[in-house]
Amino acid sequence: MLVVLWAACSQAFSQATVVQYLSGTDKDHTVQWDFYCTTGSKSGKWDKIAVPSNWELQGFGTYNYYRDDVNPDEQGLYKHAFQVPAAGKNKRVFIVFEASMTDTEVKVNGQLAGPVHQGGFYRFKYEITSLLKPAGTDNLLEVKVSKRSANASINQAERKADFWQFGGIFRPVYLEVVPATYIDRVALNAQADGSLSVDVYAVNAANQTLKAEVQELSGKRVGPGFSAKTSSGQEKTTLRQQFKGIKPWNPEAPKLYNLIVSLADAKGVVHRIKQRFGFRTMELRPQDGLYVNGQKIYFKGVCRHSEWPESGRTLSKQLSLLDVGLMKEMNMNAVRMSHYPPDQHFLDVCDSLGLFVLDELTGWQAKYDTLVGRKLVKELVVRDVNHPSIVLWDNGNEGGFNFGLDGDYALYDPQKRPVIHPWERFNGTDTKHYPDYNYVQNSVLYGKEIFFPTEFMHGLFDGGHGAGLEDFWNLMRRHPYFGGGFLWALHDEAVVRTDQNGKLDAAGDQAPDGILGPHREKEASFYTIKELWSPVVIDKKFLAPGFDGRLEVENRYLYTNLNQCSFAWRLVSFPTPNGTTTAPKNNATGTAQPPALAPGTKGTLALKLPSNWHQSDALYLTAYGPDKRELFTWTMPIRYPQDIDKQFVAKSAAPAIEAAEQVVSLLVKADGVSYYFDKSTGYLQKVVNAKGEISLSGGPVQAGVHHSLQKFRHYAAGDSHVVEADYGGPSEFHVKWLFAAGKPAKLEYQYSQKGDADFMGITFNYPEEKITGMKWLGRGPYRVWKNRLKGQQFGVWHKDYNNSITGETWQYPEFKGYHADLYWVVVENKESPFTVYSDDQSIFLQMLKPARPAGARTDNTVPAFPDGNLGFLTAIAPIGTKFQAAALMGPQSQKNFMLNYTPIKGSLWFDFR
Repeated sequence: MLVVLWAACSQAFSQATVVQYLSGTDKDHTVQWDFYCTTGSKSGKWDKIAVPSNWELQGFGTYNYYRDDVNPDEQGLYKHAFQVPAAGKNKRVFIVFEASMTDTEVKVNGQLAGPVHQGGFYRFKYEITSLLKPAGTDNLLEVKVSKRSANASINQAERKADFWQFGGIFRPVYLEVVPATYIDRVALNAQADGSLSVDVYAVNAANQTLKAEVQELSGKRVGPGFSAKTSSGQEKTTLRQQFKGIKPWNPEAPKLYNLIVSLADAKGVVHRIKQRFGFRTMELRPQDGLYVNGQKIYFKGVCRHSEWPESGRTLSKQLSLLDVGLMKEMNMNAVRMSHYPPDQHFLDVCDSLGLFVLDELTGWQAKYDTLVGRKLVKELVVRDVNHPSIVLWDNGNEGGFNFGLDGDYALYDPQKRPVIHPWERFNGTDTKHYPDYNYVQNSVLYGKEIFFPTEFMHGLFDGGHGAGLEDFWNLMRRHPYFGGGFLWALHDEAVVRTDQNGKLDAAGDQAPDGILGPHREKEASFYTIKELWSPVVIDKKFLAPGFDGRLEVENRYLYTNLNQCSFAWRLVSFPTPNGTTTAPKNNATGTAQPPALAPGTKGTLALKLPSNWHQSDALYLTAYGPDKRELFTWTMPIRYPQDIDKQFVAKSAAPAIEAAEQVVSLLVKADGVSYYFDKSTGYLQKVVNAKGEISLSGGPVQAGVHHSLQKFRHYAAGDSHVVEADYGGPSEFHVKWLFAAGKPAKLEYQYSQKGDADFMGITFNYPEEKITGMKWLGRGPYRVWKNRLKGQQFGVWHKDYNNSITGETWQYPEFKGYHADLYWVVVENKESPFTVYSDDQSIFLQMLKPARPAGARTDNTVPAFPDGNLGFLTAIAPIGTKFQAAALMGPQSQKNFMLNYTPIKGSLWFDFR
């Protein structure tokens, strides 16, 4: 297979670098090479393998997470025949490996191309001009890749780390064909004030002319050209120019330009390259903050592994677009490369779509030695130096810091971007990993460093990320030297186990850490983050009768005036429980004029609603950024739960209520429905309607409290019949059922509760195996925790039953759990669907109990649930993170208690008809 690409714009062959791929270009475009694996699956024989790839995902070798415990000396041997096209005289040919893990020996036609490359995540290349056969003749490429390095520090830094340990040539391999005199690379320093200096590394270019010009991406020239002469023996030549009227790059307006650099002798241009870049200034001001283009910024970021379930670390630009698009959808403005430099196309997308990037040298709790570390720092910076999105260099991670390398980054980076040590107080920064709420509080009070944890809110299963984030973020923003933070991590690191019949494996509780599933399935925290990190902030939760159309709005953009945004609203009515759709009906729509608010200021957004706005059920308000991308949609109920019509409430004549005491039960018949109560407990035992028995039982019980029945009675009250139960124990609990002709059964309850509680409310039991789904009016479609209420929308939702376990089965949204702001729910089942209405605001529906993840080794992310499995609660449990119990995560993550010990009253309507 011969793939030739031009590395510059439409220039003659003699002027441009020609790129010829020997492998494929990404996970979806591969080339078959001969392959031999020394140990593990499919080992001991020559076969074929897709390149690029990780060989485990191709069915070879051995899977390892964290360290190479099994078959640590596993190697892969590659062979591939290729030809080089006739390229003219005096051409030089280089073979380039974008990345290969870990030690890589390269031979061409039986001869070593150069020293064995060590380090698994870095671009390296060899000149092979003298090793090649004439054009039209086959050349033999032989590559030996060893998972383990001969260098002990590389094994400690890369192969003993908290991520999957793969092997193979996992990024593309290609040839670069250049003239004998050529430009090897450029390093740019393009500042926000329009100043541009370009370090040009030209080879064999004594006394020749370098010319440069800046262009719009459309090709239109910007400003004057500029040039300089090369000198003999000089490694680099620096070109400088000052530009007027340029637009600086920032993540809210990621303006890019092209730089065209040509090298000419007396006969004309001999080589030309094109480099995309942006004008951008980065400063770290001690005891102040991080500044980009003179504006103080903070990171709303996430840590990202380069991984896809079916292809390991072999990715594609389409996946880079997907991941960056999802980050932007969550209103993030930053991403940290953990724990190695990503594919080039990922950085290209960060440049073009707009994300701040922290680029990282590998080293997880162990460091490279200085000799190999210096080579890898150079490879990292030389490859990535011209990306405006990169604002900081990470010299290792969590103790994997070789202090002797800190100064090396500036050797290759004319911008002199700051170097940090993620997890450490270093260079004027505090990037503490996984601080608890108390640490953040103390940092706000006493910290002297710029505070931005490079890992926090460590996700695990359904915990972390959005859970607790509101408290942390509000407190962090009070830090005098606030710099933001990075959530851990973007997606679950689950991979397809070719040795286990295609099972998706997230290594127990070690890798299901994502806001997204392995195929980028959205978990509930995705939407919480989207709301909390929206640059437009509106906190109105309910539109009370006196609402005048004005909403307080805050602009949390860094660079964008709010008048560049747009707003659209709609008033809606929701379908009834027995409706055939969940879609709301639009009663009125409109737009709102955005106020002119500078970043960091507050003002008022005025909505011109019709006079009958209060007759609708809810207001939907959507904010759009300057790029017309939705920032967030807020849904605000207008009607109270008690004002929602109860279906089939009729005043027409209905059969009289009957009540009869049996040996152990009380039977009440109303509207053709029979209700059975246990006289010894006062609990509902079952319900029977025209279709048969409905197995709702065991309640109501006060959730988490054990009572004994003190009094049970029933009596007629006009046209109604009343059943009452009083309970004694650690608190008072009173239950009252009312049965009236032509109406659903009404339950009124009252309870008090002393001390802390994981949850409060009432519960029933219903057999899980009989439940098939639910439809409800409330917040959805995802479940909530006490410390993760943001992000869900008010409306009518439907879910079929599933037993999904977050981070293990990846079917979202999960069916089981707590659901917020319940107005009504239809419990769909194999017996007869029934509907429950609430008369009270802020009721949580408890639908069953989520199963405990099989890989859970702590209870941090396994919140408490009542004994009953169908609950109507006024308070629910929070959830923790991988490393922290909920109690350490701030106010919203504490247990619940009753305010002033005022008894809680509630009422529900049960319709079994």
